[in-house]
Amino acid sequence: MADTALFVTCLVDQLFPQVGEATVDLLEQSGCTVAFPSAQTCCGQPLFNTGYRAEAAPLARRFIEIFEDFERVVTPSGSCASMVRVFYTDLLRDEPEWARRAEALAARTFELTEFLDRTSFSSGANLEARVVYHPSCHLKRELGVDEAPRRLLRQVRGLELIGLDDGDRCCGFGGAFSVKLPELSSAILEEKLKALENCDAQFITAADTGCLMQLGGALSRRGSGVRAVHIAELLAGRVAL
Repeated sequence: MADTALFVTCLVDQLFPQVGEATVDLLEQSGCTVAFPSAQTCCGQPLFNTGYRAEAAPLARRFIEIFEDFERVVTPSGSCASMVRVFYTDLLRDEPEWARRAEALAARTFELTEFLDRTSFSSGANLEARVVYHPSCHLKRELGVDEAPRRLLRQVRGLELIGLDDGDRCCGFGGAFSVKLPELSSAILEEKLKALENCDAQFITAADTGCLMQLGGALSRRGSGVRAVHIAELLAGRVAL
């Protein structure tokens, strides 16, 4: 019987399926028996972040119903993990039984690198490359996960983890923020790209596909040789030069 449920997220499901596959590889390497609940949908984060709390609540309740029977829930997204861990209990506070169930599930919900760092996982990947790690805002500031991804990246043989000027600054994505305020989003992104171009990296990685979509799209448009890849792909050995 599966003890670990993969919450794959909307972006991974629709745009980055290889990240979901790499996540399963890593969880199985760490000793988990993984299930993918096919009834899963969005966690409600886009609605919640744009002020539609009443509309987000049914998605939160549905999420709880689907995932609460598993020993743990793991997701390759700091922002989606943060939604469940940090905001579900408050979102459902006027429904005491649902708030209790949300709190119980929050304690068993983990972002991927956070979970792997707590286990005996050891990456067997090899990649002779210079890599920049971008700390996604939700992961670092809401979940407090900062060093775990770096520790895991240092396990990849041949990988040189290099620093970035003001490396912990936002990339400008912020979900709906980049749609509502595109000029401001682009200005923030430009600062990140300038710093990246000055550090001679071959890859930039993060634990959120939203940030990587923002960064990867801009790098592609500029004809840059820097590639944006999810940290799960690096750790699973699914990236080559």
